[in-house]
Amino acid sequence: MRAAHTRGLPGLLVALMLAALAVVWLPSPGAHAATDVSTVAAALRKGPVYVDPAASGQLSASEADALAAKIKKADKPVFVAVLPADFPTRNLFQNLRTDTGITGLYAIRLGDRFDARADSAVMSRSAVQNLVTSVQGVSDANTQLNAFTDRALANIRGAAPASWGGTSNDGGVSAGALIAIGAVAVLGGAGAYTVVRRNRRRQEAEQQAALERLRVVVDEDITAFGEELDRLDFHPAEAGADDAMRADYERALDAYEQAKSYMGEARRPEDVRPVTQALEEGRFSLAVLAARREGRPVPERRAPCFFDPRHGPSVTDATWTPAGGAPREVPVCKADWIRLGEGEEPAVREVETDRGRRPYWDAGPAYGPWAGGYFGGGLLPGLLVGTVLGSVMASPGYGAAYGTGYGDFGGGYDGGDVSGADFDSGDFGGGFGDGGGGGDFGGGGDFGGGF
Repeated sequence: MRAAHTRGLPGLLVALMLAALAVVWLPSPGAHAATDVSTVAAALRKGPVYVDPAASGQLSASEADALAAKIKKADKPVFVAVLPADFPTRNLFQNLRTDTGITGLYAIRLGDRFDARADSAVMSRSAVQNLVTSVQGVSDANTQLNAFTDRALANIRGAAPASWGGTSNDGGVSAGALIAIGAVAVLGGAGAYTVVRRNRRRQEAEQQAALERLRVVVDEDITAFGEELDRLDFHPAEAGADDAMRADYERALDAYEQAKSYMGEARRPEDVRPVTQALEEGRFSLAVLAARREGRPVPERRAPCFFDPRHGPSVTDATWTPAGGAPREVPVCKADWIRLGEGEEPAVREVETDRGRRPYWDAGPAYGPWAGGYFGGGLLPGLLVGTVLGSVMASPGYGAAYGTGYGDFGGGYDGGDVSGADFDSGDFGGGFGDGGGGGDFGGGGDFGGGF
């Protein structure tokens, strides 16, 4: 018996050591998130809001349900996850987007910190950054997430994924109800047709009125560019002119003629977009020509000055805050950059409205296509967040009446589409606060490595 006891002692000691190590190495209950990325993704495929059990104190069930209902009602691809502060962050956005597999805007509240990323097909990087910045510093999760969601829903492109489902009558519709509905449809058909025709005529009249008001502004732009060409002291045969300079000059002349031709053919407000696109192209060609003639490096292609596209291509970005809005980075020309640096007001493009002369971003919806031609490629929504024009362009009926205005955001999938892992990882790259979403999540350590 004594020998048996002695032989069992080493085994007992090993067992005790393993138990002690387990106590040291294993996390204590509740110390880490109760879920992983795949669990969060699975939940977001079923609904727009997920709250980790370990973060339930951040957002109550009723608050989460109300937020989810708001997103579903807007029919937009906005995904919100509330996670505990110690949730692993390495490659978080990229992995969450991959596992969820749906094109959209992904927002994460991590403890008391917040950041977001989006596919460029639904929202530009600058727009996401501006939205995140606008709600930074809000400590209450419900207030922050609702503020972010409200602003995002007003600017995001696309529709909610079909996997979220919708409201339906599980009990079905009775045959009698179907017969009644059919009878009402037949009786009301003629009246509905009359209403549709009347609404269509009214819409056409409103479009024409908007186009005529817009025509004044566009003609001013074309005239201003023509005057720039007249003042240009360049001749293709002058001494020192080379083929590159002549090509720049020809592009500027062609842009001027195209702008006039496009405007002559415009029949609706959205037809103005190619006009301002041509003018933007022409002004950049003149900037390149000037650089070549002066022996300077050819300038990078930048958007025109936000405050007045007639100022020409921007030279840098500057922080600007619209009245009642949040700060955002906007492209500015050198003159306006100096004005802002000296605490002065920039030289803003004003247009006539029913309230007198106002900045174009506080004017009517027809200026969406006008601005979209200058600031295409997904830049415009981020610039107009919180302005009158930005809000109007985000309304459900805007696209039908005035076109999207800002053109294609790029990307092979629209918002809400299931793309799986087929997305641009650059849209979800960068560490928290590295400029991808504009948050203040630091960087380095577990937060680095790029999402």
